[in-house]
Amino acid sequence: MKIWIAHEAGRAQLDPVPDGVEVEVYTGGEYPSDPAAVALWVPPFQGPDAVQTLKDMTALRAVQLLSAGVEAWVPVVPDGMALCNNRGAHTAATSEWVQAAALASSRNLDVFARRQAERRWEGKRGRTLTGATALIVGAGSIGEAVARRFEGMDMTILKVARTARPGVGTLADLPELLPQADVVVIIVPLTGETEGLVDAAFLARMKDGALLVNAARGKVVDTGALTAEVASGRLRCALDVTDPEPLPADHELWGLEGALITPHVGGAVEGFIERCYPFVGDQIRRLAAGEPLANLVENGY
Repeated sequence: MKIWIAHEAGRAQLDPVPDGVEVEVYTGGEYPSDPAAVALWVPPFQGPDAVQTLKDMTALRAVQLLSAGVEAWVPVVPDGMALCNNRGAHTAATSEWVQAAALASSRNLDVFARRQAERRWEGKRGRTLTGATALIVGAGSIGEAVARRFEGMDMTILKVARTARPGVGTLADLPELLPQADVVVIIVPLTGETEGLVDAAFLARMKDGALLVNAARGKVVDTGALTAEVASGRLRCALDVTDPEPLPADHELWGLEGALITPHVGGAVEGFIERCYPFVGDQIRRLAAGEPLANLVENGY
């Protein structure tokens, strides 16, 4: 059984690889061997033409992603082929970014960084998150980790998800919950249901001075509507993702004092290989043993 992975350094994290399994590295360009013999493909984030590569992999049984997000792959992976994400691998790093971004925006650290570049010693009163209310829109693995971090800061936590459960509402509860939140964290997968979820009506229901933190996907938020609210000074935002992405250099959001923007780095911390590839090794062993794969993507996520 042949496996293609995206990083040479990932090999050391796969052990033990079952007998009869051959692991090769493919990052794009010329194939390392016949793609028709590949059973499991771990593609890089960017590089090869996925559509053509999948056509050439005539014996492929599963695609194992290194990311939690799957929206780019759902439309191109053929029906009947397993698509698996790496849910959990980026939970700690992304939830840490959310906490850091919320704190930085609330305490005006982004404003002071701009003033430092201008060599200006000029204070500005900030906000405290202690005692504030946070609404987590998307109470999955990362959303729950964000909630735990915020609870450690004595914040009140409200949560919604696709399916209601004790302590967690649904998207239908947003009109009631949004006006209560000082911080609204967006951490939903991008699907037909969530694309454009944060529109002008959603933003209008947020309380004056509230902070929107988007660590999901840019297309979940209506960029024009958000820009208008931040430009007015009524809302603030901390964004790791934007629509479009990258955000054009001449976009108004860059210059708004109420906007903190990072270039999709929520999960970009050291130890990426060590976090992602042990699970790939588990999947290889499951596939070789004829066992069901984990983290199967269903209904778009």
